[in-house]
Amino acid sequence: MEQNTLPVLWSLHIGVIIVNIIHNTSDYHPKVLRFLNVAFDGTGDCLIAGDHQGNIYVFDLHGNRFNLVQRTAQACTALAFNLRRKSEFLVALADYSIKCFDTVTKELVSWMRGHESSVFSISVHASGKYAITTSSDTAQLWDLDTFQRKRKLNIRQSVGIQKVFFLPLSNTILSCFKDNSIFAWECDTLFCKYQLPAPPESSSILYKVFAVTRDGRILAAGGKSNHLHLWCLEARQLFRIIQMPTKVRAIRHLEFLPDSFDAGSNQVLGVLSQDGIMRFINMQTCKLLFEIGSLDEGISSSAISPHGRYIASIMENGSLNIYSVQALTQEINKPPPPLVKVIEDLPKNKLSSSDLKMKVTSGRVQQPAKSRESKMQTRILKQDLTGDFESKKNELPDGLNKKRLQILLKGYGEYPTKYRMFIWRSLLQLPENHTAFSTLIDKGTHVAFLNLQKKYPIKSRKLLRVLQRTLSALAHWSVIFSDTPYLPLLAFPFVKLFQNNQLICFEVIATLIINWCQHWFEYFPNPPINILSMIENVLAFHDKELLQHFIDHDITSQLYAWPLLETVFSEVLTREEWLKLFDNIFSNHPSFLLMTVVAYNICSRTPLLSCNLKDDFEFFFHHRNNLDINVVIRQVYHLMETTPTDIHPDSMLNVFVALTKGQYPVFNQYPKFIVDYQTQERERIRNDELDYLRERQTVEDMQAKVDQQRVEDEAWYQKQELLRKAEETRREMLLQEEEKMIQQRQRLAAVKRELKVKEMHLQDAARRRFLKLQQDQQEMELRRLDDEIGRKVYMRDREIAATARDLEMRQLELESQKRLYEKNLTENQEALAKEMRADADAYRRKVDLEEHMFHKLIEAGETQSQKTQKWKEAEGKEFRLRSAKKASALSDASRKWFLKQEINAAVEHAENPCHKEEPRFQNEQDSSCLPRTSQLNDSSEMDPSTQISLNRRAVEWDTTGQNLIKKVRNLRQRLTARARHRCQTPHLLAA
Repeated sequence: MEQNTLPVLWSLHIGVIIVNIIHNTSDYHPKVLRFLNVAFDGTGDCLIAGDHQGNIYVFDLHGNRFNLVQRTAQACTALAFNLRRKSEFLVALADYSIKCFDTVTKELVSWMRGHESSVFSISVHASGKYAITTSSDTAQLWDLDTFQRKRKLNIRQSVGIQKVFFLPLSNTILSCFKDNSIFAWECDTLFCKYQLPAPPESSSILYKVFAVTRDGRILAAGGKSNHLHLWCLEARQLFRIIQMPTKVRAIRHLEFLPDSFDAGSNQVLGVLSQDGIMRFINMQTCKLLFEIGSLDEGISSSAISPHGRYIASIMENGSLNIYSVQALTQEINKPPPPLVKVIEDLPKNKLSSSDLKMKVTSGRVQQPAKSRESKMQTRILKQDLTGDFESKKNELPDGLNKKRLQILLKGYGEYPTKYRMFIWRSLLQLPENHTAFSTLIDKGTHVAFLNLQKKYPIKSRKLLRVLQRTLSALAHWSVIFSDTPYLPLLAFPFVKLFQNNQLICFEVIATLIINWCQHWFEYFPNPPINILSMIENVLAFHDKELLQHFIDHDITSQLYAWPLLETVFSEVLTREEWLKLFDNIFSNHPSFLLMTVVAYNICSRTPLLSCNLKDDFEFFFHHRNNLDINVVIRQVYHLMETTPTDIHPDSMLNVFVALTKGQYPVFNQYPKFIVDYQTQERERIRNDELDYLRERQTVEDMQAKVDQQRVEDEAWYQKQELLRKAEETRREMLLQEEEKMIQQRQRLAAVKRELKVKEMHLQDAARRRFLKLQQDQQEMELRRLDDEIGRKVYMRDREIAATARDLEMRQLELESQKRLYEKNLTENQEALAKEMRADADAYRRKVDLEEHMFHKLIEAGETQSQKTQKWKEAEGKEFRLRSAKKASALSDASRKWFLKQEINAAVEHAENPCHKEEPRFQNEQDSSCLPRTSQLNDSSEMDPSTQISLNRRAVEWDTTGQNLIKKVRNLRQRLTARARHRCQTPHLLAA
């Protein structure tokens, strides 16, 4: 890893690039590993950068070192380093996942998945609790405490996402889509707060990049155009359109430059265009302030630190450049004379003014070209600065040179943070007298600072102890410091700065008092009237109007100058501003501090002239104000150069004198008699106070004894009274207890009665419950019997239905048998008829034969009688034949009637099986024989052969009918027995 260290660059190069970082491999054929993304942490002093091989580096700009914290083995697509836990960072990788790592332990904290495309943006909430990751198809909200996804923004495939991010210092999410629609959402509920209207058609562009000011009021948007839209998010309208130079055809990145004095309403906007140059413009004046990058060394992406000190840019060649914003602004605002003065000390090599000119065309600031000659001159400058022609008075310990440090200070405005303490120790030439300082410390805490915490309550106990020891050492060093009321105010910023090195802290304060606090104690215990007069004379010369304003409102130098001096500006400046100021104070003549007071008033003349009340002036000089310290320092240098000699403080103040080695010098620059008198008076007062305290202690002891005796007497009387009252009380208590006992017994008896009644009620309830239970059981048994009966009835009905179906089948069988019998009967009748016809024919032939024979025998006389006889015989035969037919029909009808009666009886029995069977067919034999009897009766008149044939047929029919009757009787008996059994079953169940 090739890295240019910060001290070397500061000592060699007065430019805007602090460091250029190039990552080369150590192979036989080395190649450059391109950086892809960079992000600053919350402090702005550290940044992380990732290359295309997945290596993540942390760069400490304050400590001037770097560290490889992770190897992800795949390219990173986005970074975020401003989480709640300062050592953690988020990295989006090429596999669409997001991982959280710790820079200290170098371990994986969490692994978040859910995206289906590359994540190109990570936005972290101001609290560090939530993060939004954005890809082209979705945006997801994550809880960084649990690393769980809370919400997911899904969109239609036709509308892509440009960017989704949190507004600074608010709870609002801004979502920007590819169709130029911009929505604002509430973070907790994701309720849509508002939507920005569409931009005007005259300047309509497709937004690609966005930036928001630190206060979240202004949104800047740009795209493939040289137009830049500025939206007011409070009014929700487009309020300005800025046209960039014609060279700008597309805007690739936007970012506001933070400023410590604009309260978040950033006025400077950085615009990175397609040519790789990032131009910084003022939104109010639309003026181009400065630019970084060039056509040869283009910028692909940039990030600005939160405090606005550094700009980290990834170049198109894969390297990483870190720019100093302060140097960029100083290159614009710095006047030429100081630069000329720096070069004047180099007689052998002077730079031409053409090399330092800044061309401005159409409001555009152009940087001077970096030629080979200028680089060579810079190296020669380093060699000349270490030459032998410097005067010995500029030589400092540890090989430093005061003149070189002043040149460096004028170039950068402050010393490097890492080396500031080292430079201060060299400038102040601290002797580091360990033995002498230990002697002062061993004397312990000075009596004047025993109760320091009551007057100056400091939260840090360590800081309080260091302040107490330092002030005690100063008081032991010189008596006057035990009575100096403003000494804690003067020493506190140095104690806070050097709290880990009390020796250096003591010597810095002592050096400050000896040199920059000259003549402060001549009017002790009053403020230094002589020093304040010097300040007032200088102010009168440079700004009479302001001084007259102070005089008109009865504002003396003890109000507008002394508060700044006694606190050494610690109340009105921030830490960084104070350090920058004392970089210049310690590098110049002691009069520089007094000139700083005048410059502070002159630079604040506008708000001071508007003040009319004394309280307003007091508040102004005891609180921080919106004032640029760089302007104040430039004004101090101007006053140092332009103030006349007769009123210049350097003519009345001695030059710098360092502390002596071994022992600290005696400090007696104060009215000793006053201090001694005050000391004597304080000692006398202390002794008087001790005597008074002793006498008061004696009186208090005696009074305590008297009070104790009185208390004991009172206690004895009170005890006796209490005993008496206690006895009465106990008697009353006994009576009350007896009364309570009686009442309790009565209540107990009442309770017993109630319990007895309750017991009886409970027994009665139990009995009723038992009876109810028995009743329920009986009802349940009855329901069970009913169910059983119902089931039996159901089974009976099914069996009856089955029997009915069997009877129907039997009836069908009987019908079929009936039809069969009828068929047989018909056949028998036909056979009988045939036989009868045959018999009749035979008989007729026989009769004919007999008639013929008779005719032959009786031919004559008996013709008439024969005919008559024959007619009678024919009638008799016809009658017998008719009788035989009648008997046959009667027998057939009798069988039909019998079959019909049997079938009807069986059907009735199936329908009503429980009715008693009535005797039927009791005369069946008789009824069946009736036709037969008549037939027999009639058969006496028949021919014997006919009668025999008929009798035979009748016997066959009777046998067949009797067999049928037996079968029907058997069937009826079985049905009757089954029906009786079913009828008896319910009675048995009921029993």
